[in-house]
Amino acid sequence: MSFLVKNYNRKKIAFNKGKGSFLISTKGQKYLDFVQGIAVNSLGHADPRLIKALKNQSKKIWHVSNAFTIPEGEKLAKKIVQKTFADFVMFQNSGAEATEAAIKVARRYFYSIGKPKKNRVLCIKNSFHGRTIAAIYASGSKKMTEGFGPKINGFDHFDFGDHKSLKKLISKNTAAVMIETIMGEGGIKVIPDWCLKGLRKLCDQKKVLLILDEVQCGVGRSGDFFAFEKSKVKPDIVPIAKGIGGGFPIGAVLMNKKVASGMVAGTHGSTFGGNPLAMQIGNTVFDIVSKKSFLDNVKKKSKYFLKKLNKVKNEYPNIIEEVRGRGFLIGLKLRKDQSSFIKKLMDNKLLTIRAADNVVRILPPLNVKKSELDLALKIIKKVCFEY
Repeated sequence: MSFLVKNYNRKKIAFNKGKGSFLISTKGQKYLDFVQGIAVNSLGHADPRLIKALKNQSKKIWHVSNAFTIPEGEKLAKKIVQKTFADFVMFQNSGAEATEAAIKVARRYFYSIGKPKKNRVLCIKNSFHGRTIAAIYASGSKKMTEGFGPKINGFDHFDFGDHKSLKKLISKNTAAVMIETIMGEGGIKVIPDWCLKGLRKLCDQKKVLLILDEVQCGVGRSGDFFAFEKSKVKPDIVPIAKGIGGGFPIGAVLMNKKVASGMVAGTHGSTFGGNPLAMQIGNTVFDIVSKKSFLDNVKKKSKYFLKKLNKVKNEYPNIIEEVRGRGFLIGLKLRKDQSSFIKKLMDNKLLTIRAADNVVRILPPLNVKKSELDLALKIIKKVCFEY
């Protein structure tokens, strides 16, 4: 009997060891892990560089209050600012905290300039921004909000790709438009570059902020450090998490100087956010993933993998309807039931996870080997053949 609350539909399998792209179950079986904690383990399992960083820092200091200066956090923030659009960084513990804080930053900015009624946030319906109370209402998902009323006001929604509705819904009370650059839970839907450029232009015209949620698609997952970089737009606010910690809980909100001006002392806080242990690991992940050679390798290998997956789709068009995604944030939209397909993949020792729109999500570590991609392709093809 488990004494854990039943809020997860857990598979009857547990793991006690991992190395790189693989997990070893408690029964000694080896699985190719293309879930990686849902795009979290950017360098796979038990990366020796992360182990070294964790071990060294653990001997020094784990946690101090944000009432004091934390050098490890100052160091990581400086690196992020020098690499990205951002002028300032605010560290959190998770993606949900980061998106919640992003909403606070947007609303606080307009409050600070004497426009407190400019506080609504416009999002894509059935997107995903976390599971806190505000975040589920930001997502506009009936399934996620059911039973958690009363409704949190302040959010408006438009359908994916409905640009007319988007423009119409921006009102004098809109503070920001918040979207995922690549929708993860929503079915691996890539926002096209031309759309991002148009959205930036629209936000400028309407004098609203642009929040690009890169919790899942950021930190190298797309092949660029941030997925929006390909479109050459500059957002105002970007929440991140998942990959920046390589498996250790880290979140952050990146912002430009303008919006950061509203976040004065006392406007936001976090007990554990930016702790020395997390920051030292974050520094190590950043130093590895931000290198051009590393990102070029992600692009090269993911291009190969996507090309091969499309060949499988063309061979089994009655099984796979579409291959979606960019970099190593990949989705297979199926014509068949996704749950049974995922189970058959797992039976063949390949771990994947579902997304909305009947999509199988495939999330290898960013440093996956070509031979491991080939193994995954072999398993996927086998399951398609036997389906």
